[in-house]
Amino acid sequence: MRHGKSINHLGRTTSHRNAMLSNMAVSLIQYKRLTTTVAKAKALRQFVEPLLTKAKNDTTHSRRTVFATLQNKEAIKELFGDVAAKIGSRPGGYTRIIKLSQNRLGDNAEVCIIELVDYNETLLEAKNAGEAKTTTRRSRRGGKKAADATSATEVSSEAVAPNATVEVSAPEDTPTTTVQEGESREEAQQRDEEAAS
Repeated sequence: MRHGKSINHLGRTTSHRNAMLSNMAVSLIQYKRLTTTVAKAKALRQFVEPLLTKAKNDTTHSRRTVFATLQNKEAIKELFGDVAAKIGSRPGGYTRIIKLSQNRLGDNAEVCIIELVDYNETLLEAKNAGEAKTTTRRSRRGGKKAADATSATEVSSEAVAPNATVEVSAPEDTPTTTVQEGESREEAQQRDEEAAS
């Protein structure tokens, strides 16, 4: 039985695990995104979220508390400067874990991406586009209120204008490029442009 075992030891001693999570937290703060195993990502989320909450309160005490955990001055500057400004209004849930489809080749471990939520520009744009679109929900049930409403509209059908409908077109497909192994994204785009022309 696993009663009370809330910490995943990750097959490491306490000092090794703390050092690994500290280094992963520094990398997450500096690069905003990491690719790692699902188990390490879940352990890192528990490790880094309290640090991000402490960063919202920029005091000497909170800086020293976070520095005692991370031991990296550049990460502290980034965390209390740029990152804290972006996550200031968020009440928690600063990280997102996205599972990848392919497992790791060597040991078949489940691999994922852990990222800071406020730094994924594509998902933020999609969210803003979704907020811009407003829809009204209508009930399918035809209860007593619906019957009363239809009788009232039948009486004054000449005076009321018909409901306006708004058609929203789907977004245009963006061309995708296939990046070969050992090739940068810019080289792949140039190769595709040359092939198209």
